[in-house]
Amino acid sequence: MSKPKHLHPDAPLLFADHKRPMTRRDFISTGLRTGGHAIAGLSLFSLFANPNKANAALSPDLDALRDSCGINVQGAGKIPFISFDLAGGANIAGSNVLVGGAGGQLDFLSTAGYNKLGLPGDMAPSIANPTTGLSDFINTELGLAFHSDSSFLRGILEKTSAETRALINGAVIPARSDNDTGNNPHNPMYAIAAAGANGSLMPLIGSRSTDSGGNSMAPANFIDLSMRPTKIDRPSDVTGLVDIGDLFSLLSQSDSVAVMESIQRISAQKMNSVNSQVTRDDVIKDLVNCGYVKSADLADRFGDPSTLNPVLDPDIVGPGGIFSLAEFDSESEFQKTASIMKLVVNGYSGAGTVTMGGFDYHTGERATGELRDLRAGRCMGACLEYAARRNMPLMMYVFSDGSVASNGRIDDSLEGRGKGEWTGDNSSTGASFFLVFNPTGRPQLMGADAEQMARHQQLGFMRSDASVDTASAPSANNVNLLVDTVLLNYMALHGEQGQFNAVAPRQGLGSATMLDALTAFQPIV
Repeated sequence: MSKPKHLHPDAPLLFADHKRPMTRRDFISTGLRTGGHAIAGLSLFSLFANPNKANAALSPDLDALRDSCGINVQGAGKIPFISFDLAGGANIAGSNVLVGGAGGQLDFLSTAGYNKLGLPGDMAPSIANPTTGLSDFINTELGLAFHSDSSFLRGILEKTSAETRALINGAVIPARSDNDTGNNPHNPMYAIAAAGANGSLMPLIGSRSTDSGGNSMAPANFIDLSMRPTKIDRPSDVTGLVDIGDLFSLLSQSDSVAVMESIQRISAQKMNSVNSQVTRDDVIKDLVNCGYVKSADLADRFGDPSTLNPVLDPDIVGPGGIFSLAEFDSESEFQKTASIMKLVVNGYSGAGTVTMGGFDYHTGERATGELRDLRAGRCMGACLEYAARRNMPLMMYVFSDGSVASNGRIDDSLEGRGKGEWTGDNSSTGASFFLVFNPTGRPQLMGADAEQMARHQQLGFMRSDASVDTASAPSANNVNLLVDTVLLNYMALHGEQGQFNAVAPRQGLGSATMLDALTAFQPIV
């Protein structure tokens, strides 16, 4: 019997047992429309030689007016946050991130369970090498245990240095969600903003023109439309965020800033000499003064085109960059990711989502899914490596709407890699995970001993047959509570888990004891 040929990573996925695509989310999930990207971040710390000091070029008299004019130079001082929304129901558990029983990732499932997760018996992580006594199919370079042949992992390893990987740790969350739908309230952006994340240019950014900014919805209890994500779709959109006018075509950056500063001082002097009887006089003066201060500030911070443009950042593109010029020019997903990295790590936005489409890859072979997972892994790795190069922390969260399963039939093609073919949707095998990069040292798990740490690295668990145990954690069968769990862990990285009930007054995770059990890491800031 002839094997079906794998599809190109950008080819659309259309199945007879799926409804005809009708909505924007349907088109993204099938790959008929690309998922744009969103950006998330911390602050402008990395723009300065000393990341804790704003090395502003404005003159002292104007620099002192920044706060009174509401100019946010350094963002909110929170850890940058990027989420990857893999639309369509990607495989995460088992073949990518290992998921186990109540004892943690290495509390191994049954052979039949791994078979359902696309791993044949001879690739199960429970099999020990008789020579070493250790499994050849477990990789813990990122702290979190991955299958050694995970396509996510292979992509991440390709784009990160060994030094970066030594400063990463992560946690996995086994959790069900509905298959192939944007109606899962997966997106945590508003929740992260509620915890204080904000940017110096805008609070949130997303790849889609939706209230969440991504493919999946945001939980209704966190939505604040005053912070609705701004849509960013390509590098030119990034550079178009700020318009500094035509002055720079005539003068250098320093001269342009000096001109704007002089205009502000002359304007302020003239207005202060006016003895107006208009009751709104002070308000008018303040608006005019701040208008000139803001113009000078924009020229100061963004007059250099390379400040925002990811293409001109040598850490991103070029001989020493994360992406070569050839791969950057040929791959739109890398261009999206580069835009995200630039804005996230340098803190121009508070939080955001990268939407990638076409992960409904149960095509009767394995290779299509492997290729799409590999590209997603490269994008994830690029974000982590850029954070390392900028000496900034980063929390990266990966989720998908539903999941897939295998019936055990093997794809022995080159790209199929001898693994089980994905043959259908299966929400019971779902999971999400997050990775945390800390430039000062690998994040440390909660727990007093190895057994406790293992349970903090896996928040919930699966049954031996590779189905989520829905009683193992509040998030296991409730996507809203999955967002609550991510929010809790984001706040815990800042040492702010004690404020969780104030930020999420309608949280459903439970008591303080349960919150402790659902917290993966000790604070890193």
